[in-house]
Amino acid sequence: MRKGVEVVGISPSEYLLRELKRRRTAAGLTQAQLGEQVFCSDSQVSAIETGTKQPTLPYLAAVDKTLDTGGYFTTLWNELVKGDAAPVWLREWIETEREATALRWYEHAFVPGLLQTEAYARATFRAARVPAIELDQRVSARLERQAVLTRAPAPQLFVVLDEMAVRRACGGRDVMAEQVEYLMSCAEEPHIQLHLVPMSTGMYSGLAGAFILADMPDGSRVGYVDNQLSAQIVEQPEGVASLGLSWDAVRGEALPLGQTLDLLKEAAKTWTS
Repeated sequence: MRKGVEVVGISPSEYLLRELKRRRTAAGLTQAQLGEQVFCSDSQVSAIETGTKQPTLPYLAAVDKTLDTGGYFTTLWNELVKGDAAPVWLREWIETEREATALRWYEHAFVPGLLQTEAYARATFRAARVPAIELDQRVSARLERQAVLTRAPAPQLFVVLDEMAVRRACGGRDVMAEQVEYLMSCAEEPHIQLHLVPMSTGMYSGLAGAFILADMPDGSRVGYVDNQLSAQIVEQPEGVASLGLSWDAVRGEALPLGQTLDLLKEAAKTWTS
């Protein structure tokens, strides 16, 4: 948590994570020992307890059985946490997005969440095998995040997007056609700059992974990186500086706005023809 941000209480999700650790410790179990009994690794138990991986209902049921809690954790989930299911790290990053004066966002696989249509967002969650019972909530939460772009004053959003993100099917032709058209309209907004890295570039450093840099009102910068195992908010100066260099590198590979719009128009035709 950054300095100057007042914390009032904790969320249901944070309470659940605190209780998972507290009750495991009270039972005299290490993370590895608990993992053996609920059939997962100690690293997975650690990721859940620290908020980098979201707990699932089956996991909580297994913990209830192991710790003989009488269904305590499944009750917490069903009655309190289910509607507050965003992981701790994601809630912290959403707060960063809301405060930022500028966001620099690089993606090599998907359209950035702040620029996704509802249908595209739904398709990405389905591709990630989000349970059907959670799908509507996850889509709504993603669309709600986009409100940062309509606030006054809105942050400047700089996006570098690999061309494959608009070429690879996600949800079908109609979904992609709508998404590419929406990207073209977004690119015309004065506070949004969108640039594509063309496939003709070949291999380049950005293919190592997506990241975001947020410029904060106090002049500081905060970074965000994720992969299939975990996500991380980066505040250490050396890490932020490294992401800054990565941004300069991918921005240098990207096309100017005019050529980006031409490429988007070409991509749109492939989804409507």
